[in-house]
Amino acid sequence: MRVEEIEAFFKDLQDRICSALEGTDGVARFQEDLWEHHSGGGGRTRLIQNGNVIEKGGVNFSSVKGEVHPRLRQQMNLNPGDDFHFTATGVSIVMHPHNPHVPIIHMNVRYFELSNGTCWFGGGIDLTPHYVVQEDARFFHQTLKAACDKHHEAFYPEFSTWADDYFYIPHRSETRGVGGIFFDYLKPDEEGKGQGLSKEALFAFVKEVGENFAPVYTALMEKHRNDPFTEHEKQWQYLRRGRYVEFNLVWDRGTKFGLETNGRTESILMSLPPQANWEYNFTPEAGSREAETLKLLRKGVNWVN
Repeated sequence: MRVEEIEAFFKDLQDRICSALEGTDGVARFQEDLWEHHSGGGGRTRLIQNGNVIEKGGVNFSSVKGEVHPRLRQQMNLNPGDDFHFTATGVSIVMHPHNPHVPIIHMNVRYFELSNGTCWFGGGIDLTPHYVVQEDARFFHQTLKAACDKHHEAFYPEFSTWADDYFYIPHRSETRGVGGIFFDYLKPDEEGKGQGLSKEALFAFVKEVGENFAPVYTALMEKHRNDPFTEHEKQWQYLRRGRYVEFNLVWDRGTKFGLETNGRTESILMSLPPQANWEYNFTPEAGSREAETLKLLRKGVNWVN
């Protein structure tokens, strides 16, 4: 399997997801920004704004090539003198809705290949409701479990735990949302993270994850797009967006790595919302929906049983 085949799938996935989101939103259309990377390759950044449902969102495709950056060499324990080049390709998505009852969603699916033949897949999908609706969280996780189970029974329990640990805000002692799945360094024919699966089998799993995005999120958009909301609920949405920003700028590996290695800033920061607020020492009223949501922003919640 050549990297060109994987790139072609990711580009087609971007097209299909954009079409599904535009159709469900009903008003907004994606604007495309083509760019080239300084070391080789480039991408298609697509931004959607001011729609019926989506206030701001991005669906990005990239395929970047070049010499392995010293920062990545260190992370991967590569010898400083080795002549390594890489290809990295994938799709990254974040959606910020107008209505505080429609959740934020993130997905990333990616492939990385070194010139020595080493390669792996990574990615994940997670849901960040401003107000946790337990029925929605169960629907989301059950869909992901069904997708994982088609490929390996160990994937969902391992990757959902990994998501809890990854999408966590240590300085707030809370998870970013209700989790999902997260995986990285899935290498073919290795015992461990890839469960000994072939490259083709791992790619089939990554395809499954990517193709579940549009039906899951458009269903949640349709369910909550017309829910009434108050100004108080809108202000809570802005506070929760602030938590999202804190995670992405302080803890997210991809954001930090992209900025440290002179990546394309506009595409990297596409994930940030159009508006977010911070209020000093805000404490929700006991028994409120806001307080109940905070109780559920923790690791280890079983959403599939």
